[in-house]
Amino acid sequence: MAALDWSQCPTVESIPGKVSGAWVFKDTRMPVSAVFENLEAGASIEEIMEWFDVSREQIETVLTFAARSLDAPIPYSSQAASVDAHSL
Repeated sequence: MAALDWSQCPTVESIPGKVSGAWVFKDTRMPVSAVFENLEAGASIEEIMEWFDVSREQIETVLTFAARSLDAPIPYSSQAASVDAHSL
């Protein structure tokens, strides 16, 4: 599975020298990975919000972004699929 392009997620940032360049919630030092690790360990969204001082909206944006990355890609149209290297 390919890595997510977190640069497309509006609620996170990666700044060299800030948490070693890890993807963190904007204006925080909280790594995005902490959400997934804590959910996997059984924490609730409310607990994560309390422990790390991030909003429900921030957490839901990250979860939605990750979930959408699992959607099936949109298939090419039959017309685009019929083009091959020989016709170019």
